[in-house]
Amino acid sequence: MQQHIVIIGNGIAGITAARQIRKLSEHRITVVSSETDHFFSRTALMYVYMGHLRFEDTKPYEDWFWKKNRIELLRGFVKKVEPEQRRLLLEDGSTLCFDKLLIATGSRSNKFGWPGQDLAGVQGLYHYQDLESMERHSAGLRRAVIVGGGLIGIEMAEMLHSRHIPVTFLVREKNFWDGVLPLEEAQMINRHIRENGIDLRLETELKEILPDAQGKVRAVVTNKGETIECGFVGLTVGVSPNVAFLQDSGIETDRGVLVNEHLETNIPGIFAAGDCAQLRAPRPGRRPIEAVWYTGRMMGETAAYNLTGGDQSAVGSGQWAVGGERLAVGAGLVPYDPGIWFNSAKFFDMEYQVYGTILPNMPEHQSAVYWEHPEGRRSVRIAYQRQTGNVVGFNLMGVRYRHEVCEKWLRAGTHIEEVLQNLGIANFDPEFYRQYETEVIAQYNRQSGRNLRLKKRRGLAGALAFLRG
Repeated sequence: MQQHIVIIGNGIAGITAARQIRKLSEHRITVVSSETDHFFSRTALMYVYMGHLRFEDTKPYEDWFWKKNRIELLRGFVKKVEPEQRRLLLEDGSTLCFDKLLIATGSRSNKFGWPGQDLAGVQGLYHYQDLESMERHSAGLRRAVIVGGGLIGIEMAEMLHSRHIPVTFLVREKNFWDGVLPLEEAQMINRHIRENGIDLRLETELKEILPDAQGKVRAVVTNKGETIECGFVGLTVGVSPNVAFLQDSGIETDRGVLVNEHLETNIPGIFAAGDCAQLRAPRPGRRPIEAVWYTGRMMGETAAYNLTGGDQSAVGSGQWAVGGERLAVGAGLVPYDPGIWFNSAKFFDMEYQVYGTILPNMPEHQSAVYWEHPEGRRSVRIAYQRQTGNVVGFNLMGVRYRHEVCEKWLRAGTHIEEVLQNLGIANFDPEFYRQYETEVIAQYNRQSGRNLRLKKRRGLAGALAFLRG
């Protein structure tokens, strides 16, 4: 029997789910969003502001894609969910009924009650409307202040810097992102931010935002008593799940929508995925909420399978992939498995990658080989268990390693010395780029007193042979 599956939110989790539901079934699908008419790449918004892309270039699918695939798009704001009635109440007074529901409403920018935080010219950067607001406030802007030392903050700094707008960056910690990165990498980013002309103020907090006569920001006051004149304030102190509209719905929430391992809420047939979902029992080493693009995509795949997996109406009887694992269509609910943690980012022109577990403060049972280029813009850190030598994580600044190779080593718990001797197959920098595997091995040899050497097998051919083996 055909059912009506409604998805609230058209970000990566919601749209991935919609596409996979259509591949799996003939169910009616409706995606509700108040942000934009069509799905776009949120991570590409900064490049629209910087003039590298037009907004239409951020849309992965042509506008006709949705009608062709029978995915209905409804532009609207969901005011309330009524699970017992299987109904949504929209802000315009209309209603939308559903048989099954996926909540994929993403995040909202944090505010912490600073005086003046609601003035014109004070905002975060998450939604398309934030980009439009930032554009409006950039005309004639003489200085901006950014508050918060995270990835959105560094993106906003680069955006403003691309238009030659002076930026003061307030970070309350001793180093940028030092709650995530070890000291050496955090200090490397400090230097790089300043080298790019940003006025980085460490151990400095926002105290108050001052208005002008028109109710627009004119300055900020720091905890050190300094007043900094500015016409724009970027609040980039993290994000929180966008779940306020679920209050009194009966759907259980904490920081996010509480879900089990199948991404189902306390109410059967209602699921959540992406930034807004909070796992009741996350996998070891993983967080209950992970606001990362790739986990949103994987959650969308899992939710799609679980919204249709037990249905007799599922198309065909073939195989379906969830997170790379092949599953039989119609096999019932499957657990969400995020796999091995990874992430990537860019600090101006410095690339960052992490695979596995790299903690800002190394526990006693772990050790690491850390190599840094003399110019201070490239580094490799490989963490491993002190007793067994099994690798647990890779941290890379300005150097690229192949995801599949690092993941295979991490899954197998490969010994650090085997990894180092075969490091050439992991290198993913472009042809003719300098490679630094021998320097990393030399650093390990100095630490351990060993005399390891790099094996000859390297590059794409070596990586493919390793992955097939």
